[in-house]
Amino acid sequence: MATELTASTPVRPDVAPIQRRTLRLLFGTQIVGGIGVTIGISVGALLAARVAGTALAGVAQSASVVGGALLAVPVTRIMNGHGRRPGLAVAYLAGAVGAVLVVLATVTGFVPLLFLGMLFFGGGTAANLQARYTAVDLAEPARRGRQLSLIVWATTIGAVAAPNFADLADHATTGWGLPPLAGPFAFSAVAFVLAAGVLLALLRPDPLLTARRLATPAAPVAAGAAPELTPPAEATSAPAGTARRGAGMRAAWRVVRGLPAARLGIVAVAVGHTVMVAVMSMTPVRLGESHGDADVLRVVGIVLSLHIAGMYALSPVVGWLTDRLGRRAVILVGVVLLLAACAVAGTAGHHTPRLSIGLVLLGLGWSGTMVAGSTLLSESVPAAVRPSVQGFSDLTMGLAGAVAAAVSGFVMRAAGYPVLTLLAAVATVPLVALALRPVPAGAPDEEE
Repeated sequence: MATELTASTPVRPDVAPIQRRTLRLLFGTQIVGGIGVTIGISVGALLAARVAGTALAGVAQSASVVGGALLAVPVTRIMNGHGRRPGLAVAYLAGAVGAVLVVLATVTGFVPLLFLGMLFFGGGTAANLQARYTAVDLAEPARRGRQLSLIVWATTIGAVAAPNFADLADHATTGWGLPPLAGPFAFSAVAFVLAAGVLLALLRPDPLLTARRLATPAAPVAAGAAPELTPPAEATSAPAGTARRGAGMRAAWRVVRGLPAARLGIVAVAVGHTVMVAVMSMTPVRLGESHGDADVLRVVGIVLSLHIAGMYALSPVVGWLTDRLGRRAVILVGVVLLLAACAVAGTAGHHTPRLSIGLVLLGLGWSGTMVAGSTLLSESVPAAVRPSVQGFSDLTMGLAGAVAAAVSGFVMRAAGYPVLTLLAAVATVPLVALALRPVPAGAPDEEE
């Protein structure tokens, strides 16, 4: 007997199984990708300092950040046209190419090749960052913060352990004739290739393409089906023509310019990342001032593991708070934690335990601005232009972080680590001013 559930009228399928499968897959690849990114970053500054000098160590680190930012542009175009699956795979493969080039640069001592390799190595970071947006393509509105933070948290499993594997990877590759510090990047290349292969084979159906099909106004909803993926009222105010043309950075900027909530989301992500990169990138160099070659890798591994635990380990709690307290409130809490981190790390001197506490606070502040800012941004724009706006956010974040990483090396050499942390704290002022502005009526972070 035909009923309203079995009639031929088109209905929206239940997206819950697709979302669960997507989350499980992203969780696994984030672990592998997190190992690839972090095992390289943990020795990147030390390797660059030895190959190119201390002053250029920050520039080499910034090359990775710039690479992740610039790769967001082609990756976004691929996602707009073909979905999340090929875009994430291309980003990971670019990271693998970069890791191989870094190994070759270490062997040959050719500094330009090192910078080029670090540029492409940023593809691993780009893929890990874009994965958090993939997690909310089909998420229920009330669970967006938690599901985005779950994928951010997944990186913890690989990333926290990865710095401590750096020494093991370094020793394991000595038989290959590789110079010191090259081994971790060889392991990064393997991890990136593995993550790309898994996503290409298994991320089906594509969550972004599915969300676009289901976000059309004409799609009826069957009784008992999941709620329609309609954007918030503020997001729908974007011009329709812009959404249809939304395949590039210009279209993304036009949309963001008219949406206060989207602007706050982008600034929160960019500023939090800038402060984190500026302080974190020079911390291994700071530790190298008080520890010899015999144990510097071990100490750096422990400190960065604690920092990365701060970034990722409590992200599910941050996501829950984002859904319960609101996006704006959690952004402000993140800023407070960033300021505390700069104060503790900047006054730690060569006291490694206190510096470690500062790095943990730095990671927690980054988590607050990243999770709440990314959630606010994603729900503030329509599905048609969402990948472009998310790519624009990652581009802005990456370029801002790259400037911070590049400048940090020169500030470290000229004025020292305490001055660097002070300047990083000052960088939060624009975010505080924007977050404390009155909330427009009907903004996403004020909805039930």
